Amino acid sequence: MPTYVRTDKCDGCKGQDKTACMYICPHDLMLLDKDGSLTGHPMKAFNQEPEQCWECYSCVKICPQNAIEVRHYADVVPLGASVQPLRGTDSIMWTIKFRNGTVKRFKFPIRTTPEGSIDPYANKPKANMAEIDDHSTLFTHGTHKCDMSQFIHSS
Repeated sequence: MPTYVRTDKCDGCKGQDKTACMYICPHDLMLLDKDGSLTGHPMKAFNQEPEQCWECYSCVKICPQNAIEVRHYADVVPLGASVQPLRGTDSIMWTIKFRNGTVKRFKFPIRTTPEGSIDPYANKPKANMAEIDDHSTLFTHGTHKCDMSQFIHSS
């Protein structure tokens, strides 16, 4: 189910050009309504296309005001229950409220590295652009040889 912003909690990340949820959303769904002309709530963020939400929880976890929530599926979080993460500097605390009122909290360390520190091409060979149109390259290189007999069944 899509995310939604609680306007009573959102502070528009203090009026900066880009809110935390806008920065983190992988589908660019979050917007800041600076003058209130789009939502009637000036300086509040909102999900501009809820049906396109990937439900990745990125915006929920990054929001410094805990203003973003998710309308959960009834089979995962039945009506009356809630799931809310609270991100700290070194961990994320998940608060789970069950329908019967029971509250559980789980704390997990953040398993990230500093921004910009990962080299995605480390230990990878340099691309050979001469092979870019040779589609067999994808399937013929490497050390694994496939024994096709394992896929052929005789009756």
